[in-house]
Amino acid sequence: MSKDVKTIKLDAIIESLNSGAMLKAKLILNGLHPAEIARLLESSPSRQRRLIWEMLDHSNDGEVLLEVGEEVRNNLMESMDETSLLAATKGLDVDDLADLLDELPDTVVTQALQGMDYQYRTRLESVMNYAEDTAGGLMNIDTITIRPDVTLDVVLKYLRLRKEMPRNTDNIIVVDRYNHYLGTLPVTSLVCSDPEKTVSESMNKNYVSINADALASDVVNIFEDRDLVSAPVIDKNNILLGRITIDDVVDVIREESESTVLNMAGLTDEEDIFAPIISSTRRRAIWLGLNLVTALIASGVISLFQDTIEKVVALAVLMPIVASMGGIAGSQTLTLVIRGIALGNISSANSKSLLIKEVTVGILNSFLWASVIGVLSSYWFNNYLIGIVIGIAMIANLAFAALSGVLIPILLKKAGIDPALGGTVILTTITDVIGFFSFLALGTIFLL
Repeated sequence: MSKDVKTIKLDAIIESLNSGAMLKAKLILNGLHPAEIARLLESSPSRQRRLIWEMLDHSNDGEVLLEVGEEVRNNLMESMDETSLLAATKGLDVDDLADLLDELPDTVVTQALQGMDYQYRTRLESVMNYAEDTAGGLMNIDTITIRPDVTLDVVLKYLRLRKEMPRNTDNIIVVDRYNHYLGTLPVTSLVCSDPEKTVSESMNKNYVSINADALASDVVNIFEDRDLVSAPVIDKNNILLGRITIDDVVDVIREESESTVLNMAGLTDEEDIFAPIISSTRRRAIWLGLNLVTALIASGVISLFQDTIEKVVALAVLMPIVASMGGIAGSQTLTLVIRGIALGNISSANSKSLLIKEVTVGILNSFLWASVIGVLSSYWFNNYLIGIVIGIAMIANLAFAALSGVLIPILLKKAGIDPALGGTVILTTITDVIGFFSFLALGTIFLL
């Protein structure tokens, strides 16, 4: 399989650095997009990362810092003086600058604000009033607004005078004299309609608007459902504040995806893959310790049936099968439910139906595979009672696994805990305990 372009560039730069061809590496490096530079920095060990950062043309420092993960960004900013940090804030979009200012030293923030004109500072403050994971935190202020009573010809002349339009402008926002949101004028309508028509005759009055307090996840759902490129953001009084564009939404989707995958392993989405060994060890040790506690709980259940295991060795051989099948079945349901919660597809109204469905699926699968392993175990150990024991235990564990796979993420969500962060550990504990207990208890009853 051939390498993609990004991998080729990365390999070329690393090879140049390792061979001492600094000029070649610098030329390649400074020809990259800020996002590509960010990926390169994240993919480099700390020594190479520092070298790459020193070789950069720092005119795009701000954009690069925004693209890298939080931990890498903090490490890079620690190596920058106040002058360099201040320079990094120049030329950024308002929404991006708001994200960066939150992590800068107070002295740099003060200098950055003092260097802005009143209008820009006001716009920045309006964005910073909202949490990062809300529509207000995502929005940009680069909106083009028009009045409904002007003709399309006037709008065209106005746009020509501007000479350029903000990125991802598919609609021009229509407001009244008090900046109340009225609708949008699609650029296609502007170009294709009679220039003598008024904006009110050509505008879309039903175009969706997003409240500034809406969660970022809800914004993603709106863009996905309606295939939007951009959307106006309003406050509770229908005052236009700004707009959200598709590139902002893509960033949210990527971050949520990365966060879910890493959280299921007990890691954060901002963790540097080349972080110092001690800090990485410390972070992971917490979750390994928690997992050890759950393993000890499962071992404690096994110890209750020590005499049974000593007398019926077959139980020790078959125990992992029961726990493993329960864990896999539960993980399937858990992953499905976590995804449903993330997409906003699961609520109190449909959770009962989902629970019934998943438990039914678990029971049907349990009967299927319990029959298979029951027959195999009977022939293996030449004892039909062993087959019955493992069959019943598997039915019980798979049913509990399905039940847990639905309830755990829903209950964690209600408690304000990310289901992806602790769901897997809790599920593993439940399936191990239920699996071992049911199997060994039944073995004690039927085989002794």
